[in-house]
Amino acid sequence: MPGTKRVLSVPSTLESVAAVRETQPQPKIDSTSGSPLWMVTTEPILNELVIQLQRLRLELIEHAMAHHELQFSRSHLEQVRLAFANMILHGEEKLHRLCQLICDSFVASYQIQSVVIGEVETTKERFTVTQNVSAEDLFTTTDIDLGSRQLKKLLIFDGRDWSRANLVANMVDYQPTAANPYGIHKIISRIKAEQEVWNKVVDEIFDLDTIVVRDKKLQHLSRYVKDIFGIKIVVGSLADAHKVHLALVELAWSDDALAKFEIEPVPQNRRLQFVEVKDYLTPGQQKQTGWEALKSVVRWSDKTVEIQIQTLGNFLHERELLTKESHTSFRANRQQVRNQVAEQIPLFRFYRDLLRWLFLNPDGPPPVYPGVTLSLVD
Repeated sequence: MPGTKRVLSVPSTLESVAAVRETQPQPKIDSTSGSPLWMVTTEPILNELVIQLQRLRLELIEHAMAHHELQFSRSHLEQVRLAFANMILHGEEKLHRLCQLICDSFVASYQIQSVVIGEVETTKERFTVTQNVSAEDLFTTTDIDLGSRQLKKLLIFDGRDWSRANLVANMVDYQPTAANPYGIHKIISRIKAEQEVWNKVVDEIFDLDTIVVRDKKLQHLSRYVKDIFGIKIVVGSLADAHKVHLALVELAWSDDALAKFEIEPVPQNRRLQFVEVKDYLTPGQQKQTGWEALKSVVRWSDKTVEIQIQTLGNFLHERELLTKESHTSFRANRQQVRNQVAEQIPLFRFYRDLLRWLFLNPDGPPPVYPGVTLSLVD
């Protein structure tokens, strides 16, 4: 009712908030959900915060005329930040172990390289840096930290002065060192999940994927919403692509093969479970952009992974586009999606500002939303 004051404390008080009416849309709080955040996290404290903020969103909608005082615990938020970093590191570790399993099955020997595409801050010129890394590096440092660490070492002369470089994209290459019967040139892993926890959580709370798909004005941006772990296998020919795909479908790892990479010998780790397969290689099936690949979505070790099998020629064309000055990065397009949704949904904008304030700048001024007062408590 108008004038009512509702004090909501995260995490404690939200547990006692009365259930919203059955007619209200229910948030996705089941850990089996197909949303990007649930695909990568098994951190209870992070899942708890997402669920609570989902409920808070419904509370703000249900009691829009009331005055809400929102209280957040500083110590709890610090625990959530650590849990998010832990989630990314453990998720990447599983992806790299899967890459090593595939390499061990298809190629005799390989070396691991961190590949970074950077952009000169002043001129916007793009370049690629490659550095050999060990498996131990991959399991102790996130991929984005590997890339950022390389760029921090560089100062680039732009013709007038020395300039720093910004990260455009980074990936890890598993590069065969000898010919193999499958015609594999390289296997690439890439984590598309961003390190910006406030954006990831807001995307989850508002189910950004569904908003974009359903909105006719935003549908053309839907391909930038797919934030799952990715593996790309680059082969020599179309025949090689189909050969590798069939081998992946039939592949089963023994307990000894799993033990070699310290992977638990349980059913969900012995095979890839194919959820979806799309053929963009066959004539007539290619995308209008010229992008070609066999694209599969698989489940492995309780994680969802997108696997692309692509010919070398198409891969080189794709990499050339990524390093061109005119190419718009994935991250920039994702941000464009968020900005357009924020224009249409003020509560989405408030949540984005709220999470940025909580995680980045808690000492700064809190975001403003009608009928809401924010505070941090110890």
